[in-house]
Amino acid sequence: MFHINYKTTDKTFWQGRIDSESNFDAFRWHQWVEIIDLKEENLSPFTGKLGFVFLGFCCDAGVKRNNGRTGAANGPESIRKELANLPCRFTQEVKLFDAGNILCEDISLEKSQELLSKAIEKVLSLNLFPIVLGGGHEIAFGHYNGILNYLKQSENRPNIGIINFDAHFDLRPYPNGGSSGTMFRQIADVCKDDNLEYSYLCIGVQKHSNTIDLFKTADRLGAEYILAKDIVDSDNWNVLERLDDFIRFQDKVYITICSDVFSSAFAPGVSASQPLGLDPERVLKFLKYILKSKKVISFDIAEVSPRFDQDNVTANLASVLIFSIVNSLCEIYDLDL
Repeated sequence: MFHINYKTTDKTFWQGRIDSESNFDAFRWHQWVEIIDLKEENLSPFTGKLGFVFLGFCCDAGVKRNNGRTGAANGPESIRKELANLPCRFTQEVKLFDAGNILCEDISLEKSQELLSKAIEKVLSLNLFPIVLGGGHEIAFGHYNGILNYLKQSENRPNIGIINFDAHFDLRPYPNGGSSGTMFRQIADVCKDDNLEYSYLCIGVQKHSNTIDLFKTADRLGAEYILAKDIVDSDNWNVLERLDDFIRFQDKVYITICSDVFSSAFAPGVSASQPLGLDPERVLKFLKYILKSKKVISFDIAEVSPRFDQDNVTANLASVLIFSIVNSLCEIYDLDL
């Protein structure tokens, strides 16, 4: 199923500083990552305590359809380069894998999303935690469907809560096909067709980035949201209470981050630059709080566009967020150093 538009990562891509070749306490991620090929039929489920898989979605066709600035298709490569030198702050029981990239070359956006869905389903079936590197935010539709298809194998009506850190709702209509601005409306329609609960919380919404109709659409669909200004102008407790109220009703939680939720001071390399936005330090606190629920099944970060990045600031921010997620889960499961 992955023979077209799927490519494994060359191990030589993972390079960086080496302080020691034998002392694990001095290891960096590039020394610990193992390459896997999702095309292999004899891949065995991971039997260790905690394993993570990096998977790239090299696509920004949805951004182009949405009249945004293209360039995010190269995001996975730039994020990986920043991940390479991160220190291993976990025990050797924790494993890091790289499963390569889904490519959107000479195929439709819809086909690339379908391939991503199948890849996510495969990764989850291997008992591994997916960390998906975007790519445009159209990543969310394929990612969600992969989670849903996996959970359907064991649950008739899985309840998947989506927590999206984003300046935009991404709830636009899609009469001419999906884009990077339609995914969560598409997901709402999937839930309606499958008689599933639609659970969507968008954190960091900007009034100047969304029409009145989109706010009405969010209300009509039962989507929940927290405005960026209500985060900036208050302490964290209000957001944590909202997270508690949302998470308690979910079986599993899928976290997705659109990099434009941050101010352009922190994330200049995005498809739609944002002069105002959330402070990454606050978002890190929220991420750690969500992870403590032990309900998070998968994560992605989207809209990292090297074409507009300055000194790799945005890619570096993405790597720090991923570093925090990996180490927070290791700490939760007593696998940190």
